[in-house]
Amino acid sequence: MEKNTLLAISRLIASVVICQLAGVIGSLFTTPAIPTWYATLRKPSFTPPNWIFSPVWITLFVLMGIAAFLVWNKGLSDQKVKIALSIFAFQLILNVLWSVMFFGLRSPLAGLIEIAVLWMVILLTILYFFKVSHVAGILLIPYILWVSFAAVLNFSIWRLNI
Repeated sequence: MEKNTLLAISRLIASVVICQLAGVIGSLFTTPAIPTWYATLRKPSFTPPNWIFSPVWITLFVLMGIAAFLVWNKGLSDQKVKIALSIFAFQLILNVLWSVMFFGLRSPLAGLIEIAVLWMVILLTILYFFKVSHVAGILLIPYILWVSFAAVLNFSIWRLNI
């Protein structure tokens, strides 16, 4: 196999694995709270069943990994790539922090504040990814849509439980 092909495959795998690891780290805070604290919260009627969250997030993290790969594969010597991936890394950290805030600290208000910041950084990531790869930007649209829904859900849970 050609050296460039092996490098691309390695980058793709690394990108997806890094994103999935963010999901795993977040789940360390989420999973224990679901049958205990989260189960006691009042939730709006549009709350999805608990089982839906895991496959949705796994899918979104795969799309995020592919998007990051498409940007990374343009070359780290490009300043636009460096900026886009730096913003991407920041939003990935914020993604994990939402689980820490909402589930780990058991604070819908902290989660709500954090998800608002996360949403803005996801939007910034999309805008910068579009500058490098249109496909990468498009791949993040389901992510911002899901986080938009999650923000509305987070807000509703906060309001119902204050």
